[in-house]
Amino acid sequence: MQRIVDPRQIPLFDPYKLVFTADNRKWLEENWPGVFRHVILELMPVDTLRQHFHPTLGRPTHELYSMAGLVLLMEFRNWTKEEAVTAYCFHGEVQSALNLEPVGHDLSVRTLERFLGYFEQDELSQQVMHAVATRLVEVLDLKIDQQRLDSTHVFSDMAQLGRTRLMGVALKRFLTQVKRHDPAAYASLPEVLRQRYAPSEHQLFGDVAKDKESRRLLRQQVAEDLHEVLRLFADQPTHTGRSSYQALERIFHEQCEVQEEKVTVKEKTGSTVMQNPSDPDATYDGHKGPGYQVQIAETCNPENEVQLITCALPQTAAELDNAAVAPVLEDLKASQLLPEELLVDTQYPDDENVRLAESYGVELVGPVPGAEPVQRPDDLTIDDFVIDEQTEQVTCCPDGHAPVRSVHHPASGRTHTTMPASACGRCAFRHQCPVQERQDGYHLEHTAKQRRTAARRREQETDVFRERYRRRGGIESTNGGLKRRTGLGRLRVRGRPRVFQAIYLKVTGWNILRAAACAKMQEFVRAKAQTAVLPDSAGLRTVSDACREAFQCPPTVISAFCRPFSHRLTLRPAA
Repeated sequence: MQRIVDPRQIPLFDPYKLVFTADNRKWLEENWPGVFRHVILELMPVDTLRQHFHPTLGRPTHELYSMAGLVLLMEFRNWTKEEAVTAYCFHGEVQSALNLEPVGHDLSVRTLERFLGYFEQDELSQQVMHAVATRLVEVLDLKIDQQRLDSTHVFSDMAQLGRTRLMGVALKRFLTQVKRHDPAAYASLPEVLRQRYAPSEHQLFGDVAKDKESRRLLRQQVAEDLHEVLRLFADQPTHTGRSSYQALERIFHEQCEVQEEKVTVKEKTGSTVMQNPSDPDATYDGHKGPGYQVQIAETCNPENEVQLITCALPQTAAELDNAAVAPVLEDLKASQLLPEELLVDTQYPDDENVRLAESYGVELVGPVPGAEPVQRPDDLTIDDFVIDEQTEQVTCCPDGHAPVRSVHHPASGRTHTTMPASACGRCAFRHQCPVQERQDGYHLEHTAKQRRTAARRREQETDVFRERYRRRGGIESTNGGLKRRTGLGRLRVRGRPRVFQAIYLKVTGWNILRAAACAKMQEFVRAKAQTAVLPDSAGLRTVSDACREAFQCPPTVISAFCRPFSHRLTLRPAA
């Protein structure tokens, strides 16, 4: 049976008045519990969670707003499941944040796991992040016209395995399953093979020498063992249907190849290969290692009292940064949080992304990717020519001379320009100009992309660009703060669904912590807290009037009987 207590309901009496001192209640209002109780809790996706329970039949559930809030708190406070259950049952600031009565509460780890499963099943974490970010931007009246974008690496809860150990661990896990479910098939395997993978995963290959040649021979031996085991069990559906066999097969094809019946280990495998059978979705980043990453967009207008994250896009570690611009812009558009300018580093602002951002009405500000062409400081570029942006035809050269002809070829996207020999032959800028001298005259070829790139390179050398771009570096402190305060750097979970859920909720928690440090938010929470509880006299008068009309009770009986239960009586706010 569904049990729901709307956080917007107004209790007749403050149940925490007899539990906390005035200073303690003030602290709750001015810190994250107050923001969570009066701003965030009502945004929890209870309408979706309630669909997992019957409206009237069965034992009442734990209060659904508080359970959804606990899932969020567990991630951004970086608690284990046991710590989250303890906080729900015994910690006063958590009970206040979750709108629970300050009395005994019972909660099991299994119940919490069930709600975590509901969040994962219904993909609620991204919905919560968007709702909270939009609400906080609205309450704090933040300016979102200027934002910055960057990615940060995230390690899931898995061991980092080398290629040899990766193949060995996968093979051991499959052989363990065979030994458990088909002892006869396991016994039929060669004794040498069984003994090689008998030690525990931590002790596997511990007796092998560490020199380069020994490691190479061991890797070759493990690759051959993989091939032999796959061949022996390939026609047995009972075993090929196991996830351990499928992981073994994938790892073999990613790490090895068979040439003329001989197994060889690939020199390079790329970055999208499996890193650990425990987390098959994780990939590899050449600079930061295996795992995942998250693209983070954050406000950076200097007039904002605090800066909040407006978009989080979880990815595997092998994803390229320049491919993230399109989904980030689409996400910001869906949340109605699109900026006017987006500051990025060198990996993002290639010509395609700059033009894509323009279609969203966003200016992508960042250094031009790729190495700059080798040239002298006073050399001219295509940006020094006057070019019609609509037709891509050259109007005149830097010295003011019109071309003989300038023809744009739409099929190739190139514009061919011929300059008069009389002008170029005696031009003072001849040795600085990109126009090339040929037997049939002086010619210049360019594309629209080259023109735009040259213009952006010229712009990034100006003081105005440096002044605009200097705010981008502030997002590095956000990445570090997320990892220190919410545990984003090393998660407690693995596997794509749970990793992505943890990332969304940790980013949401960061926004809550940042908002709680804002004076404007503290004033907003203080005002809501004062109107969230009716004065004692008004509450007693309301109860007294009701009891007097219904039961003709004397005032002394009303005070003695009604007050102990007054915290259970609530009034809905006026529409």
